[in-house]
Amino acid sequence: MDHQNRRDACAFLYRHWQLGSLCENLPEELRPADRAEAYRVQSQIEEYSAQPLAGWKIAATSTAGQAHIGVDGPLAGRLLAERRIADGGSMVLGSNLMKVAEMEFAFRFGEDLPPRAQAYSQAEVLARVAALHPAIELPDSRYRHFERVGALQLIADNACAHYFVLGATAPDSWRDLDLAQYTVRGMKNGTLAETGRGSNVLGDPRLALTWLANELSQFGYTLRKDQAVITGTCLKPIAIAVGDRVEGDFGQLGRVAAAIA
Repeated sequence: MDHQNRRDACAFLYRHWQLGSLCENLPEELRPADRAEAYRVQSQIEEYSAQPLAGWKIAATSTAGQAHIGVDGPLAGRLLAERRIADGGSMVLGSNLMKVAEMEFAFRFGEDLPPRAQAYSQAEVLARVAALHPAIELPDSRYRHFERVGALQLIADNACAHYFVLGATAPDSWRDLDLAQYTVRGMKNGTLAETGRGSNVLGDPRLALTWLANELSQFGYTLRKDQAVITGTCLKPIAIAVGDRVEGDFGQLGRVAAAIA
């Protein structure tokens, strides 16, 4: 793909995102041939944002999540600042195809992690984290049958990114906790809907974060200071409908909520 092909592929998908419409696939001539090309298509989405990139998401960090979208490993996507919802704010459900809310650990960075030949260790990545936040992701896809299109088209489509919510900064004591064994509760309309653990996120949210840092590095992207990374759902995604209020209860690490309008 040349630069114009990449721009055209991203424009095709972004148009569907804006209109709330669906497609079957990318047109044949606009489909990425490999992972690097898929991320280059995805990168064009930053041209549609008037603000600096808010951060990154990781899709398919559980075996169930990978099976759900038909991939064999995690995928990285970009979080646009315009798609951030204030804690306790509302998301218009509209034509959202997935109709789920996911409770996630989010890590906000205090230093850049630029691309390099050597892989980043977990200790190096965590040393650059400024804060942890409880988060909610409200994903979506522009493909009518997202479970069939494969990893490359999903990456091109920003790894099912849509809306996200960051809660207040968690206490620094998070660094002393075993996040793999940490319990997160998902509430809907004041009632417990799902319970999960950090181990559902690639075995540990910190492992997922390290994977993201190295995935970006491998393909030449910088994880920047002040960007946040939402690492994947800790529990079974919660089905949502208009009028619902969802809340993530992260115990001593705080709570985060969103209304579905």
